[in-house]
Amino acid sequence: MKLLALEASQNSYYYLPRYQQIEDFGGVLYVLNGIGTEDLWPSERYRIAGSNHIDDLIRHAKAWHAEESFDGVLTFSESGVVLVAAVAEALGLPGIGVDAARTSRNKLIMRQAHEKGGAAHPDFRFVEDLDSALQAAEDFGYPVILKPTLGAASNFVFRVDDEEKMRERYAQAREGIDGMSWYNMEAEGLDLGPHGLLVESFLDGHEHLIEAVAWDDEVYLGSIVDRVTSEGETFDDDVHHAPTSLTSEQVAEVHAVVAAGVRSQGLTRGALHAEVRFHQGKPFLLEIAVRPGGGGLDHMARLSAGYDPIKGLMDVSRGVRPDVRHFSPTGLHTAAMCLICPGGVIASIDVPPAVNESEALYYLKIFAKPGDLIKRPPLGNNIFGGIGALGSSFDEAMRNANDLAGKIEVKLSETQK
Repeated sequence: MKLLALEASQNSYYYLPRYQQIEDFGGVLYVLNGIGTEDLWPSERYRIAGSNHIDDLIRHAKAWHAEESFDGVLTFSESGVVLVAAVAEALGLPGIGVDAARTSRNKLIMRQAHEKGGAAHPDFRFVEDLDSALQAAEDFGYPVILKPTLGAASNFVFRVDDEEKMRERYAQAREGIDGMSWYNMEAEGLDLGPHGLLVESFLDGHEHLIEAVAWDDEVYLGSIVDRVTSEGETFDDDVHHAPTSLTSEQVAEVHAVVAAGVRSQGLTRGALHAEVRFHQGKPFLLEIAVRPGGGGLDHMARLSAGYDPIKGLMDVSRGVRPDVRHFSPTGLHTAAMCLICPGGVIASIDVPPAVNESEALYYLKIFAKPGDLIKRPPLGNNIFGGIGALGSSFDEAMRNANDLAGKIEVKLSETQK
């Protein structure tokens, strides 16, 4: 099978391991970047358009498709969801459609769809200035969530506890979102919907990350992972565990709300990443993205639930029903966490043999390299890598992940200012 991966602006080498997985699973992957580096992928299957405008990307994709006859188009990037939908339409290949892609990318349009479709969601309001943000917070009641409509990876997502903090966080978010990498990596010339900020009511319970598949009239939850982070005012989304602690009744409730969200967003077929948070004992949707979850969630899904999100995306992108069943955990305990350091410029990252050779290690990915700038809240939400470990229990898996992460040493040449 020949598959075409797309990014309007290359996100460093972040998706390279997943591109390699596609080839390991029997795909022949071609990569088209609008703007990118020359060394990302084998030259015979890699092209750079030299422009991140949608018209230029479609033109290059069409020309390459005429030569190679691709079976499908895909992306792992939140910033590539609408781009891929537009290119798939232009090439006559399977896709979710531009309207559904926009609904699944823009958090305001997504919330409006959930409201119309009856999928449980927090209260929300699009706010265009500080006064309207303060009014929304007063109407909903503090604490509230402030977040971008076109964000990703929890960049400029804040829990706001009072009026004074809203004044501070609104200014930081309003200033920051125009320079946010996830926004600037979008293709030019696409209608992405409103670019701005939402205020949402706060959901007070536990949170879960789900890899799922929509196929015609059915939605399958392939895996469910618990978010076990200790929360503050920012959301690093940094510690996860599987198998989930949810009861079978709660899993059924989660399935119902995800299915309602999928249909509300106009999705009939897709490999999905859903995030659900409980409030007063019931699940509410945070988002449903049309791509596999990031970090090591694909590894956790395979180990803890026997579902492979990468294979799922490969199949859906070419119009083939994925090998997926309703959620059935394996019982294997896995823990994963983001690798976080203070903000600044990376001088060096040292991963000792004790980490790489550990029997408990199932996943290690270092994204950053010397010279990279790491931004931490409130300026951004960059991490330098991710790690995952196995254990015979929740406690052992968490302990192993923490121990291995603690052995990795990061040095900065310049601290965040």
